[in-house]
Amino acid sequence: MSDIRKAGKTSVAVIGAGHAGVEAALAAARMGIDTVLFTMSLDAIANLPCNPSIGGTAKGHLVFEIDALGGEMGRAADLVTLQSRTLNLGKGAAVQSKRVQADRKKYQSIIKHTLEQADHLRLVQSEIVEIGVETDENSKSRVASVTSRLGEKWQCDCAIIATGTYLESAIFVGNVSYEAGPDGMLPAKGLSASLQKIGVKLLRFKTGTPARVKRSGIDFSRLEEQPGEAPILPYSVLSDRKKLEELKQIPCHIVYTNAETHRIIRENIHRSAMYSGKIHGTGPRYCPSIEDKLVRFADKERHQLFVEPMGEDTEEMYIQGFSTSLPIDVQHQMLASLDGFENAEIMRYAYAIEYDCADPTQMNATLEFKKISGLFGAGQFNGTSGYEEAAAQGLVAGINAALKLKGEEPVVLSRASGYIGTLIDDLVTKGTNEPYRMMTSRSEYRLLLRQDNADRRLTPIGYRVGLISEERYQRFLTKIAEQEAEKNRLEETVLSPLIVNPFLKSMGETELKSGASIADLLRRPSVTYDKLAEIDTNRPSLTPEQRMNVEYDIKYAGYANRQLADVERRRKLEERRLPADIDYRSIKGLRIEAAQKLDQLRPLTLGQASRISGVNPADISVLLIYLGIR
Repeated sequence: MSDIRKAGKTSVAVIGAGHAGVEAALAAARMGIDTVLFTMSLDAIANLPCNPSIGGTAKGHLVFEIDALGGEMGRAADLVTLQSRTLNLGKGAAVQSKRVQADRKKYQSIIKHTLEQADHLRLVQSEIVEIGVETDENSKSRVASVTSRLGEKWQCDCAIIATGTYLESAIFVGNVSYEAGPDGMLPAKGLSASLQKIGVKLLRFKTGTPARVKRSGIDFSRLEEQPGEAPILPYSVLSDRKKLEELKQIPCHIVYTNAETHRIIRENIHRSAMYSGKIHGTGPRYCPSIEDKLVRFADKERHQLFVEPMGEDTEEMYIQGFSTSLPIDVQHQMLASLDGFENAEIMRYAYAIEYDCADPTQMNATLEFKKISGLFGAGQFNGTSGYEEAAAQGLVAGINAALKLKGEEPVVLSRASGYIGTLIDDLVTKGTNEPYRMMTSRSEYRLLLRQDNADRRLTPIGYRVGLISEERYQRFLTKIAEQEAEKNRLEETVLSPLIVNPFLKSMGETELKSGASIADLLRRPSVTYDKLAEIDTNRPSLTPEQRMNVEYDIKYAGYANRQLADVERRRKLEERRLPADIDYRSIKGLRIEAAQKLDQLRPLTLGQASRISGVNPADISVLLIYLGIR
């Protein structure tokens, strides 16, 4: 065994094996860096403690982007899909998002086995309670070690904190509260104090989960059935499309709260941990508890709930949208008030959970802490919510830890490159005062950031850092070349009214008076690439993904070009780096508030500086003048 592989020494220590920790550890290890992944329980690796689903609005985009960069979540999700649906099909392509119902235990098993088989990676069940930091001759701090509760000290060059909701976590059910992690696991104790000791500012957030109910106690005949869609679009280019096409999907169901449900909640709301004053952490705005929904949306007569399976080999059902911290007697009453749930049995009670996390403005866009070299944060530790947001950050943190140790330039994803870039930029420049959730509305470039073009945007980066194999990259280049050739053919091929008009008439579209290119026909709202096969018989054989990409590229070219022009206008600001030692308080003409914010957050570029709250366009003009005459 080489020195680096000896117990007590590694290059990268990853703390926590949730979705962020998994992606971070796999990325660093696959880039050839010796990595140790620490987890409090090997049985909790890649747990889905809340909703057993992967994807959703904007979250599906993140999963496609993770796969495009060489991450693991999409491939594993495809292997455990129980049902697949695309959300927002009635809207434009930019906001359409894939979501799968996942088999919870199978997902964990696949991820755990993947970690166990990975080269350069060790899995260790051990709780880390201390981060060791050293100071060099220039008074700069750097990570030197991590120490476990059992007293084992591991020397390391980088540490990635991905503690999820375990950090000093506490469970709340009515007036009962106790220290615990999700699903009754032990909480992580001691690490918060160590982080504060080395200067990390912590926040206190809250999230929650609904009860799990036994399938046999539900009368599904009184619920709305929600079938899956076919064909299934895979998350990962590595997935076996044929297996997904043969998948027998499990239906989900919809039920609604009613006047009786609302009466029970309102009469007992004072007993909710949220409203009794027991919970002090800030909860998620976009995934509120059912009692919070009734307060916020008092005029709504009912709320939609989704009844979803936890897996093929379990009777547990999840009720999405029914999260609560009300006491268990109220939970039973609430459940029985739902149509079809009069005889339902609760298998796991709903609860709220409070936990520590870091203020993400302490980090650079690489997710490395500005004042502690080698210390990275990822996932819910950075103040986000959701498995997908966590996995995306873990992947970036793992890549950048590996690049740092290799002495190579870090990966900093721009807002125009993907939702991952938007997510991280929002966190490190704006911060968050509540669990951050990715939504398509957060991106000003969402017309450019579709699910279907994630590989075109990010696979070259994954290839450059070593997470995309040569074979996969060559397949990617071939795919892109075929798509471009097809787009050119559609633009250049002109069809006569004699051929086109019967087709247009059948679709209720305005007929032509002169010839038109196939691309022009495709730009019509009701015309799709697949429908055009009726009159466009001399077309190449493309995959469903390629056909989708070609269609959307042509349909939205005008909008996309305008956004690309905007990206180009802003590029100069994004590329203009700010000196690390700049003294903002000494710059004449810079407002006091702007100087204070810039000094505190230390943005890397003028583009980042322009998005900081309290920094206005006049301040950016002052900085431009300052940098020009310096």
